[in-house]
Amino acid sequence: MRTCEEPRPPNGQSPIALAAGQSEYGFAEKVVEGMFIVVNSITIKIHSKAFHASFELWQLQGYSVNPSWQQSDLRLTRITDPQRGEVLTFKELTWQTLRIEADATDNGDQDPVTTPLRLITNQGRIQISLKRRTKDCNVVASKLMFLLDDLLWVLTDSQLKAMMKYAESLSEAMEKSAQQRKSLAPESVQVTPPAASAPQPWAQPFGGSPSPSSIGQYFEQHDMKEPSYHLLISRLDLHICDDSHARGAGALKHGMLGGAIQLTFRRMAFDYYPFHRAGDACKHWVRYSEAMETRGQWAKKLVSEFQSKIEKL
Repeated sequence: MRTCEEPRPPNGQSPIALAAGQSEYGFAEKVVEGMFIVVNSITIKIHSKAFHASFELWQLQGYSVNPSWQQSDLRLTRITDPQRGEVLTFKELTWQTLRIEADATDNGDQDPVTTPLRLITNQGRIQISLKRRTKDCNVVASKLMFLLDDLLWVLTDSQLKAMMKYAESLSEAMEKSAQQRKSLAPESVQVTPPAASAPQPWAQPFGGSPSPSSIGQYFEQHDMKEPSYHLLISRLDLHICDDSHARGAGALKHGMLGGAIQLTFRRMAFDYYPFHRAGDACKHWVRYSEAMETRGQWAKKLVSEFQSKIEKL
């Protein structure tokens, strides 16, 4: 993979649907979604003008799950609401070992001496929720949760500085991509009425046909109001060590020894909602609390003041 200077245009319709000669969410999509994928090892290399990185995964598995993130009947892994014209699907990716390595490219922009950044983790998983329109299979909203167990990471000061430079080099491309997504967001979040086709079956393998109200309630219970990305680490032990050998013989001559700091985080979580508008409700957020109500009132006040200033101008 290679980073782009300018963001690419959207992908458009689902290639699965186009290859099957259909434009709606149908049999071909369900067959592909029901596949159980097992990969012994996979290597992904990323090239940028400032650095190059590699991701190595071992024992990767991908499969469909129900809304409770458990493997079950495939008919329970999707929720289709004909009234909304939308379908929810749930996926999970697991792996045994993940190795990440990043190093600066030799283009003269970085320091002549750099320390490669390395991270090795044990078991982890990614939970993916997708909401698509049944009319054209376009993704309306998504939710991605990156879950890690115990993580030990040892960093030197030079590695920490290199990591900050890598993040800075990606910030410009990420900002351009975010601006493109936000410009297309109003169109993508519009609710499309169901297409004039055969009614979509609900994910219920037994019993009679559910009523439209029960379908809507079940859909609403697991619906994604807006795209979001989440990272949850059960325990993180971070060791930052002074790279004493890089300070030269002068430091050793004066008896200066390197220092170290250890940080331990438990149940550390990051939640990112890229399309959330200032002043909108936050009750659908993963870690919503009553304290956010005060923040919401404060945000609405700032938005109203800003709008009044704009109207005067």
